[in-house]
Amino acid sequence: MLPASHFQANQLIADCGSDTDWFIAALKNQGITPGIPPRKNRTIQRRYNKTLYRQRHTIESMFGRIKDWRRIAMRYDHCAHTFLSAICLAATVIFYLKE
Repeated sequence: MLPASHFQANQLIADCGSDTDWFIAALKNQGITPGIPPRKNRTIQRRYNKTLYRQRHTIESMFGRIKDWRRIAMRYDHCAHTFLSAICLAATVIFYLKE
């Protein structure tokens, strides 16, 4: 297992469901830039990075393409290393074939 220092994130992209004051404050305390748009019913609308939030579509599309592979979507592999290798294989094929 790698130490926790290898998993430090600089930015977090999420949808409006994660827009809570305590969550945003916790992210900022850890030095993470939140890419979370405010909810429509907020009394005080806060600013957010729209360019960062637009990148969320790329990530969602990637997960959608990987879930097209039945083996990954149904989690047939019970071992973590076998499941990870199936995800790597699917991502490689998707990248090269550009499905």
